[in-house]
Amino acid sequence: MQEFRLPDPGEGLTEAEIVRWRVRPGDTVAVNDVLLEVETAKSLVELPSPFEGTVEALLVEEGQTVEVGTPIIRVAGGDPGEVESGKPTEQSVEPDASGGAVLVGYGVRGGAETRRRKPRTVQQPPTQAAPAPAAPAPAAAEPVAPAEHRDASAPVLAKPPVRKLAKDLGVDLRQVPATGPIGDVTRDDVQRAAQAATPAAAPAARTAWTGGREERIPVKGVRRATAQAMAHSAFTAPHVSVFTEVDATRTMELVKRLKASDGFAGVKVSPLLIMAKAILWAIERSPEVNSTFTPEELVVHRYVNLGIAAATPRGLLVPNIKDAQELSLVDLARAIERLTLTAREGRTPPADMQHGTFTITNIGVFGMDTGTPILNPGESGIIALGAIRQKPWVVDGEVRPRWVTTVGGSFDHRAVDGDVISRFVADVASVLEEPALLVD
Repeated sequence: MQEFRLPDPGEGLTEAEIVRWRVRPGDTVAVNDVLLEVETAKSLVELPSPFEGTVEALLVEEGQTVEVGTPIIRVAGGDPGEVESGKPTEQSVEPDASGGAVLVGYGVRGGAETRRRKPRTVQQPPTQAAPAPAAPAPAAAEPVAPAEHRDASAPVLAKPPVRKLAKDLGVDLRQVPATGPIGDVTRDDVQRAAQAATPAAAPAARTAWTGGREERIPVKGVRRATAQAMAHSAFTAPHVSVFTEVDATRTMELVKRLKASDGFAGVKVSPLLIMAKAILWAIERSPEVNSTFTPEELVVHRYVNLGIAAATPRGLLVPNIKDAQELSLVDLARAIERLTLTAREGRTPPADMQHGTFTITNIGVFGMDTGTPILNPGESGIIALGAIRQKPWVVDGEVRPRWVTTVGGSFDHRAVDGDVISRFVADVASVLEEPALLVD
């Protein structure tokens, strides 16, 4: 009999929420079979089995938050095996001193010094793989597991955003035919089920005035991590914010040309891409903004791990593009698209959330003109791109309609002086006004 203890799926995480079990008591599992999904403060992670055997008991219920090192499942029979390199994980396994098992490269509290490591092969996933354009679903696709034929005890495959949609619409996922490529329930499946349940009228929208006088939502996962990080940043780093209005007409013209060009076919192009490239150009001219302040020293990074703030169903995530300064414009576009898509789908790996050096937040997508963003801990700068609107603008002494936006930013005044801050934001604005500066 083996017990599997909750590992640390990231760097130094102390707890995780059990989101969904993929197995039930009595199921037979092999090495690398996915046992469950857990939500940490950084991402949604699938945990593979480190051994084979028969599931004897699930020791933790779905929705429960437990500390790293807590026994979560008991498996009868079989010895700990080696994780195959072809499976979607990059750790091998070993028993701990108490007879349980953890994934090497993760770890549990206590007893770590007494474990004897086994040789292992680590297969690192590519950090900047360009996403292939999504293939359209075959026209003749049929539900993989029709609800009427599905085993009621079998787990339903669905991504967290789909589960939330089903909950909001009052749809029982167990009754929804699945048409996803791996037999998972998709957003369209849920919406069709909701419409079928109320053919005479659209589902009533949930309002703030239903469900009792108060709603109490536990602060955990991404929300808890965000709250702790923002409070720490706001009360540790002295923030200073600056703003400037920009005529972004030429940027909008460039975006239009890029969308029509063969080199960007199948790649999402937006003003955020030009903003990202402008920031990289401006950082090269004012490297102090791309730094980390400590009481002992100022660490100026000679590389840019560019964070892209993403609003997701799980909360605010800021995955970052490693070594963004090395990417061409088209590769940068692919990287931004990959990060935002994986974040919204709840598939951001912990590595993408670590070691950021500078951040962009695109508040313009919410119709906001500007704001005073809070720095990510460990970073000295964050830029906010406001909404781009047509406004009257004076050009060569004449008032003309132009596409205008506001560039704002917050900076750690311990690391960056006011003149550097002003020059940096002015440089970003200059590129948005005249993107040709990027090729000079």
